[in-house]
Amino acid sequence: MEDLKLELKKNIITVLNLEDLKPEDIDDNAPIFGDGLGLDSIDALELIVMFSKEYGIKLTDPKEGKKIFISINTMADYITAHRTV
Repeated sequence: MEDLKLELKKNIITVLNLEDLKPEDIDDNAPIFGDGLGLDSIDALELIVMFSKEYGIKLTDPKEGKKIFISINTMADYITAHRTV
């Protein structure tokens, strides 16, 4: 699971062009949106595309994304349970 979390952090940094961050700067439990990384709705769309490309997970319901994109931990748990790639 730790390898997946590190991979996820690297993918987020790359996909969202967060060049000033390193994976170790992202707390596994910190909120992704708002006070955490400060991501917005456009970033959420990029994360949905990343989930599809990198992990074979298609999210069709925006409400589902709100439950998944809470933190690195919630994202990693969801990927572990639903990954197809």
